[in-house]
Parts: sequence; C-alpha cells; structure tokens
Amino acid sequence: MARNIAALSLLVRDYDEAIAWYTTVLGFDLIEDTRLGEDKRWVLVAPKGSGQTRLLLAKAVGPEQTAAIGHQAGGRVFLFLHTDDFAGDYARMQSLGAHFREAPRTEAYGTVAVFEDLYGNAWDLLRLASDP
Repeated sequence: MARNIAALSLLVRDYDEAIAWYTTVLGFDLIEDTRLGEDKRWVLVAPKGSGQTRLLLAKAVGPEQTAAIGHQAGGRVFLFLHTDDFAGDYARMQSLGAHFREAPRTEAYGTVAVFEDLYGNAWDLLRLASDP
C-alpha cells in the first residue's frame, strides 16, 4: 500500500494575501483555489515540481484559530523547504522581503537558514549535503 502526506493545513489571516506571498516570495504554484461558500475556499499551493505534498491555506475562523496564526509550531521550525539552489533562492527570497532570522550556515546535514513566512511561522531553507 502506497501512502503519502497530501497536504498540511496552514492557518492564514486572508486567502489572497497568503496566495500572493507564497506564490511571489516562495515561488510556489497555486494548485487550486475553489470557493466553498461565501467566506471559505479550498486553496492549495506547492513548490514548483514538488510532487504531491501541498499546503492548504486555511483561513482562520474564531479567536482560537486566529491566535494560532504564525505560531503553529510553538516557535520551532515548522516546515522545511529543500532546494538545489540555496544561494539563488536565498538571494531571491531576501530581495522579495522574506525575513531571515539568521545568516546561512553550514551544518553536517547541509546549508540552512531559518526564515519566517508572512505570519511568523519558522521555516528552514535547506540544501542537503547529499544533494548533487
């Protein structure tokens, strides 16, 4: 039996601002944007050529969900964006306003820098040492 994680929900404040940030700053593709009612949409984004894993941009509803925007992992790195062009992606993302918490560093596992999405969730931009 083959299985995979198809999508991860990411709480957002506004669909359109989230779509703009993820497609512009991170260069993700907008996979789907389907209206499910007056104020609800099914919005999937994914890195170009990423295969099957997507982010579901889920608009927060109510105070509990709204309070969790930007804190989905309690301040720890939440998502890991692998790249085969670390220097190019780092420079492009910085030029488009991504906030990096640190300068790139080399670790045994690869080159990494922690950045924040538009809501403050921490991500690793990562080129694995095992990548060609």
